[in-house]
Amino acid sequence: MSSQMNNEASSNALLLLITRLHFYVGLFVGPFIFIAALTGTLYILSPQIEQAVYKDVLTTQSRGDYQPLANQIAAARSHLTSDLTLFAVRPAPEIGDNTRVMFLDPTARLTGARALFIDPVTLNLKGNLPVYGTSGVLPIRTTIDFFHRQLLLGEVGRYYSELAASWLWIAALGGIFLWYKGGKKNQSEVASKTAHLRKRRRHYQLGLWIFVGLIFVSATGLTWSKWAGSNIGSLRASIGWVTPSVDLSLSQHKTNQQSDEHLDHAHHGSSKMATSGVGSHNSDLLFDGVLKAARDAGIDANKIEIKPDRTGHKAWFVREIDRSWPTQVDSVAVDTRTMTVTSRANFDAFPLVAKLIRWGIDAHMGVLFGVPNQILLTLFGLSVCMMIIWGYKMWWIRRPNAGSTSKPLLQAWSKLTSGQKVMTFGVAIALGLSMPVMGVSLILFLLIDAWRWKNAA
Repeated sequence: MSSQMNNEASSNALLLLITRLHFYVGLFVGPFIFIAALTGTLYILSPQIEQAVYKDVLTTQSRGDYQPLANQIAAARSHLTSDLTLFAVRPAPEIGDNTRVMFLDPTARLTGARALFIDPVTLNLKGNLPVYGTSGVLPIRTTIDFFHRQLLLGEVGRYYSELAASWLWIAALGGIFLWYKGGKKNQSEVASKTAHLRKRRRHYQLGLWIFVGLIFVSATGLTWSKWAGSNIGSLRASIGWVTPSVDLSLSQHKTNQQSDEHLDHAHHGSSKMATSGVGSHNSDLLFDGVLKAARDAGIDANKIEIKPDRTGHKAWFVREIDRSWPTQVDSVAVDTRTMTVTSRANFDAFPLVAKLIRWGIDAHMGVLFGVPNQILLTLFGLSVCMMIIWGYKMWWIRRPNAGSTSKPLLQAWSKLTSGQKVMTFGVAIALGLSMPVMGVSLILFLLIDAWRWKNAA
């Protein structure tokens, strides 16, 4: 009997511990998760907005034979007011689309790059806009993207999104545990008698429906984060979960390098890139030959990007940039001296883990399956917002009694068995080291909790 009572006491202590932690995450991190979910939903809906707003820039009514890429690049250069470094060209993917000739430009807000949109038939300038990422998003989507990532606050703003992603999966797992231990009773009891129980029931049910999405978005979001993302990248490298990429060196011995799947959320250039330029505009004449060599080598996607070498000692980089289904992200390196392919990375040959990472990131961004992906993520993002709102309403309804009924987190932890204490402490240390933003916020939670415990004594 005594053993049974001890087990029940430790079980109740664990339940109380997870309940209080879930409450703290909802109360303090909930607003950040809400902002991330809302801005993420806006980003998912932004492709159609971009197409409508920039239709005249992106498309043309001209029909006829395309001018050589060299002529299109020359036309773009003629409209520059300063000598900018050309870093990539995206040939018009389909009839009616314009070619993007992209330059590094430190005056371009947020992105550091801009594209001149050239009619491939008439060589007329159709637009001059800042662009960002592999998707080549334009100013409206760029602003939404940066607000989602960093609240337009620069690098310091990235802590907000990392905080949200770090705690989201823990909140989801905690919610599942609480539903399993006590939430199921509410379905057969008098859940409709009070506003609090009605909202709690909705909160639980919605959480169950979107549980998998919460884990998925949290995991993929963490890969973009500053601290946890760096640790994830190091872990992947140590166990060989890297994405193959072409080798741009022109030496005899070539090895695959690691590519970055997050180029949609990474700057086009660095200070090093900005200061190293192609020696002469004569290199523009090489683009048509590089394009032909890449096409002959099997780069057959409509959407491709050609990046010239800015050092004069490496191969040019040509890659497919179609992230929809089926995924087309093959890439090759072209030696401009012989117009031959010296290295390649085919998506079909990627390891399964690399493919899953690619698909996971693209699904997170709403591009993998097009409109169905957008609809699903929109419903998910709005559901997260509603679940947080219901959670705050639950807290607000019970707010007057919170001081007399709630128990501090540390008090619940003190009632755990020795084994449970060691386990929870070890898990907290491990997670805090791998996800530093979560670790620091957990320390703040405990300081607030210790203050509450002291005042309640």
